[in-house]
Amino acid sequence: MAEVRARRSPGTRVSERLPDFPWDKLTAYAARARSHPDGIVDLSVGTPVDPTPAVVQRALADAADAPGYPTTIGLEATRQAAIDWLGRRFGVTGLGLDAVLPVIGSKELIGSMPVHLGIGAGDLIAYPELAYPTYEVGAALAGARAVATDSLTSLGPEVPRLLWLNSPSNPTGRVLPVAHLRKVVEWCRERGTILVSDECYIEMAWDAAPDAGPVSVLHPDVCGGSHEGILAVHSLSKRSNLAGYRCAFVAGDPALVGELLAVRKNLGLQVPGPQQRAMIAALDDDAHVVEQHARYAARRAKLREALQRAGFRIDHSEASLYLWSTRDEGCWETVSALADQGILVAPGEFYGPAGRRHVRVAFTATDERIDAAVARLG
Repeated sequence: MAEVRARRSPGTRVSERLPDFPWDKLTAYAARARSHPDGIVDLSVGTPVDPTPAVVQRALADAADAPGYPTTIGLEATRQAAIDWLGRRFGVTGLGLDAVLPVIGSKELIGSMPVHLGIGAGDLIAYPELAYPTYEVGAALAGARAVATDSLTSLGPEVPRLLWLNSPSNPTGRVLPVAHLRKVVEWCRERGTILVSDECYIEMAWDAAPDAGPVSVLHPDVCGGSHEGILAVHSLSKRSNLAGYRCAFVAGDPALVGELLAVRKNLGLQVPGPQQRAMIAALDDDAHVVEQHARYAARRAKLREALQRAGFRIDHSEASLYLWSTRDEGCWETVSALADQGILVAPGEFYGPAGRRHVRVAFTATDERIDAAVARLG
């Protein structure tokens, strides 16, 4: 082993291709916020804090006796529950069982998808100008080039192998309209670009008009009734407080899903059986989603008003679990000032250079902590 280590060049380490983990830069500010006499209000990460729905917990417990290996393709009932949910909630039609694949959390899928689809050196991956860092991480792991842009014309003659969309957006909460989504689908199909839409916040809409809310890229109004060349990623972490269960799925073009399945089978990437039963219960039940939506809406309203009173402007934020906020100053200046008040937020530059004058404020804290933040901002 020592001989192998000696021959390995430091430049061959995969970690050296990856960007620094952003949240490591918040450590000092978190410590300052924790020193507040009433403790920290952590609004930096959108992690659920409310109980996992009882219907889901019961399903997990009832399936706890699971001595055998699960399959990578997942239970037929799991995939059917995903199909039914997409149809019931978002009008998606035309999906078969071979067009859905359960996965071990959406972040794992997003980070590994380029490699699993055979994308690598010399290929280009495009993702939104303000974006979840894992799109860049996935490109780096694959050894592909990456570009952050909201303008396809800026790519010139270059054609990306893969284009990421994220609507509703993390961090901005922006929702892309149907007409825009349709144009992106057409652009990708004309060039043979794989289009993957990250739709993990699709049930978290707030200010959008009923006819302008989040729409799946798989909806027939967007894709013309064909899912060729398109994938959509969905997560149960936010809608069902299942972040600890690591339950998600990808749906769309059966050929692309089949390619992911073939690779993931060889790697033994399998969603555990009990978690799949929990997924079915969560996807089949809309009542708990309505209840959670109401909780978040109340917290959001309080926090939004408090931020605006404190001199912040809220941009976009019509959906997702964040308020994209600015006082027209550098994001780290804002982070520092709020840390002095015991409030921790995420600097906008974590999501790209265009976010340098914004902070992302999550409203996923408990009612008590949201009230504490409101009092401090006041």
